[in-house]
Amino acid sequence: MAETGLPLEGVRVVEMTHMVMGPTCGMILAQLGAEVIKVEPPAGDKTRSLGGMGTAFFPLFNRGKRSVVLDFEKPEDRDTMHRLLETADVFLENFRDGLLEKQGLGAEELRRLHPHLIIASHKGFLSGPYEHRPALDEVVQMMSGLAAMTGTKEKPQRVGSSANDIMGGMFGVIAILAALYQKRGGKRDGADIRIGLFENCLFLVAQHMVEYEMTGNKPRSMPEREHAWPIYDIFDAAGDGRIFIGVVTEGHWQAFCREFGLTEFLDDPSLRTTTDRILARPRILPRVAEIIRQRDVAELSQRLDALNICFSPINRPEDLLTDPHVLRPGGLVTNLTADGKPFHVPTLPLEWNGSHFGEGLKVAPLGADTSAVRAEIDNNDVTSKAAGRRA
Repeated sequence: MAETGLPLEGVRVVEMTHMVMGPTCGMILAQLGAEVIKVEPPAGDKTRSLGGMGTAFFPLFNRGKRSVVLDFEKPEDRDTMHRLLETADVFLENFRDGLLEKQGLGAEELRRLHPHLIIASHKGFLSGPYEHRPALDEVVQMMSGLAAMTGTKEKPQRVGSSANDIMGGMFGVIAILAALYQKRGGKRDGADIRIGLFENCLFLVAQHMVEYEMTGNKPRSMPEREHAWPIYDIFDAAGDGRIFIGVVTEGHWQAFCREFGLTEFLDDPSLRTTTDRILARPRILPRVAEIIRQRDVAELSQRLDALNICFSPINRPEDLLTDPHVLRPGGLVTNLTADGKPFHVPTLPLEWNGSHFGEGLKVAPLGADTSAVRAEIDNNDVTSKAAGRRA
């Protein structure tokens, strides 16, 4: 997307976060046009040096931000932080309760010194009996029942990404946008926002909680669930391929059976309704599997696509780097690591007036912007701009 015309241009965000949830919030705000200044300790954000499954954490969730190093053991750096916050619209943090208070950056102190500030705190839990606990994505998946729904009763299973951390960052963005909109309406003071990782996961499993409350039936996990359609399964294809097929409407059922020569199902009076077919899955699926096994994924994909039936090959993440839809113009953006190496990232899952966000974002080397930001907050123009923004 062009450098001008981004929706959050003119918004300054000061971020003190680490790991995934808080940095995700800042990363999305940066892509929407906000200036995000990441304040790091002298040793840097610890995720800068993560390896293994954490290799992508820092570059992925800290693209497009400026890096400022401040040492809060030094009074002058604490003063610099407050002068920086005076110019900011938003402050992001995700530390355990009580840690920032020791550095003079607790919510009460910030509200007293910077009443205009929108403070967004990403925590393990919202206020309540568990508010003191630390939390991780996997912890809240186990607590909320999501792991039990994803796996089985005997073997709960977390989902295969930092889904709650990422979604928690998104809820942070939603709340911040609401606070900015409220200020646009004339509200002078900021807002205190708390985003809970556990409650985020609870939001995801609400459908199962409500199902139980309304029916009295304990929800079955995904591997054990009752099926709502006659064909909604993974099948083996020719050549070691695998494909998921979902036949979910009457029209799909008719078209699928005709396309793949299963007219015996259409002629069977015991299979007239969807309920009939669901009950007959034990005899329908082996026959369908036999037909699917004779064809490769490419042929199946072409034929199912023509029928407008839901399907998908069983991909791995690396397969998406060659997927034609992912590779469409704007599907992937090229960003740069802190040492200048390019990497490719899916765009934000939205289009803005036909355009996409995030092309050319860079990961700042540790402290790369410290001198420049210090100079800016010493500049009367920046201070005047901040004062005008709150007038």
